[in-house]
Parts: sequence; structure tokens; C-alpha cells
Amino acid sequence: MNIYVGNLAYKMSEQELRAAFEAFGEVTSARFVVDRETGRSKGFGFVDMPNQEEAEAAINGLNGTELNGRTVTVNEARPREERPRNNFRK
Repeated sequence: MNIYVGNLAYKMSEQELRAAFEAFGEVTSARFVVDRETGRSKGFGFVDMPNQEEAEAAINGLNGTELNGRTVTVNEARPREERPRNNFRK
């Protein structure tokens, strides 16, 4: 299951994110979304867990809890909505 994790601390590492979810089961990947221009975290990311029950346990166990000083939002990731391209970017 692909899991969305929001309100992440900007200084948090992907290893710390992975470790928080590994407490609930196997994690195949943990990654932050970063700004293309600055390379800085945008404060959210995604964790992939192959076992549905473990993923649901992680969502229930971590949603609304504090990680690195920030209260995180954790839920099942939804497919990305198609957005029109902004051709006016400089």
C-alpha cells in the first residue's frame, strides 16, 4: 500500500521516516517529495508497505502523532489528479 505522510519536519531523514514505519512491518520504500529547483523537502512524502494489514496498522498508529516535533498526517495515498500544465512558468 502506498501511504501519504504529511507535515513532516524539514530536517527529518528518509531513514528516520522508514524507521517509524518499520515499527509496524516491512517497508519497501520511504521518500520525501522535494522542490525541483531548491532540492528542499516540501514537508510530505510517501511510504510503501507491501502488507495491507501492516500498512493499516501504521496508518492507525502514526496518524496524529508527533515525529521530530511535528504532528503528522498519515493516510492511504490517493492517485494524483491530473492538473493542466502551466506554460507561463519562467
